This record gives sequence, C-alpha cells and structure tokens, in this order.
Amino acid sequence: MSIADHATYIRMLDRALSEGFAYPAINVLELASLNAAIEGFVQAKSDGIVQISVAAGMHASGSVQDPVLGAITLAEHARRVAEKVDVTIAVHTDHCPTAKVDAFLKPLIAETARRRAAGLPNLYNSHMYDGSDLPMAENLRMAEELLALCRDNDLILEVEAGVVGGEEDGISGAPNAKLYTTPEDMVLVHETLSRVEGGRFMLAATFGNVHGVYKPGQVKLMPRILQEGQESVMAKHGRDARMWLVFHGGSGTSTEEIHETLDYGVVKMNVHTDTQYALT
Repeated sequence: MSIADHATYIRMLDRALSEGFAYPAINVLELASLNAAIEGFVQAKSDGIVQISVAAGMHASGSVQDPVLGAITLAEHARRVAEKVDVTIAVHTDHCPTAKVDAFLKPLIAETARRRAAGLPNLYNSHMYDGSDLPMAENLRMAEELLALCRDNDLILEVEAGVVGGEEDGISGAPNAKLYTTPEDMVLVHETLSRVEGGRFMLAATFGNVHGVYKPGQVKLMPRILQEGQESVMAKHGRDARMWLVFHGGSGTSTEEIHETLDYGVVKMNVHTDTQYALT
C-alpha cells in the first residue's frame, strides 16, 4: 500500500463514521516509534494514522532544532516505509498552537504546495490547529483561514473547540479551562468552517478528556456531549452535516466509554502518552 491520497483519506474517515469505528492515530516521536506504529498497524491488519507534533519535529531535527525540517523528514520516512507494507497510512500533524502557526503549520502547508507544483504527492494528509487558547470567535477565524489553505492543497484540517486538560508536549490546559464543548459550539464550528467551500475538517470536541495517565474512573468523561452536539448540528443542517470527531486524551478511558464515543461520530482516536512510555 502507501500513504493515503486525499480521496482515499476521505473515504477512510467516511467509512469510520458510517460503520462506527475510529482509526488509531499514533503520535510518533522519532524513527523508532514511527516504525513501531506502522508495524503495529501491519500486525493488526489495520489502516492507521501517524501524527507528528511540533515537539516531535523539533526532536527529529537534532541539533538543527527546526521542527518543520524534522516533520518533513519523519513524513518522508513514513511514505517510504508505507510503500513496503500492506496497509494504508495517513500522516497528520498534532496540536499546533496559535503561537506556532506561522513557524510550523503554514510552512508545512507551503511545502505541500511546492511539492504539488512539482508534480509530487502530498507528504501530509491533514494538520491540526489547536486554537483552544483563544476565544471561540478568534479560534474559528484562524481555523477558517487555515482551512482555505488546506482545501487548496488537498489537506484536511482538524480543529479543537474547548480545551483538553492536562499537558502534552508542553501545552497545558488551564486549571479552570472549559473542558466541555457545548452543542452551540459544535453548531458554530460547522457553520463557520462550512463557509469554506470544498474544505474538509475534523473536530476535536472536548467532553472532559485529559492528556496524561489516569486510572479508570479518575477522569470524568461525558460522551453524551458529543451526541448532543451532533444532534444539534443535524437538527439544523441535516444528517449530512454529521461531523468527523476526534478523541484526544484517552488515557485511562474505559472500553465502554470509548465505544460510546464511536456511536457519536469519533473517527480518530489519539494515542500519545502510551507511545512515550513504551519508548522510554
């Protein structure tokens, strides 16, 4: 197989939404964890997603300390390995905060544009913009701008509404942050981003999820928030408006809670903390 192209990736996510499952999205830190993630997909006979954060890109670039260079290097390696295995891999960037958009996300999109102009395939399939540090209106203003850039380059954009608690790659949810996305938030996300004609997006809606390691029961998840949000979007805009949702902060989540979120539209589930512990 290979790295998914844009049409294949859309079919993958649509299939997950219609059939009620989520793809594993494994955060990789360097070549060893990237190889391990792909090997895991092969052993499970499952297509999957590998994702690269700003910190992973920085680490992969060594003493150069250039997260864009590192992210490109990891994506190029993923493409070469994916061509040798019998599953389809998608490549994604994770949790780019607003402060890093100009230094990380936009240069990676520009690299995709450069490759496409030269007749080369995309290295990345999707990017995440995490504007949860901003008020919702500003978050969505930036997300709308980025979605237009992604649309023009056959890229999917993931956005976040609300805040995932805990800490990941030095990005912390504020102690009193809004950990629960409202139905009104989800409707606003749909309506704002749907203005970008032809743009495709995923939403990391928050329902009490927290980055890090916790025993089952210590994190108070409310998956019904996803159900209520999806129902509000469909009530106003029809069933075709049902969104692709992403589950962040799944450490310590029970199997029952995971399965419940799949019923409500989660098509991508992130795995990061466990990757770091396994590598350590």
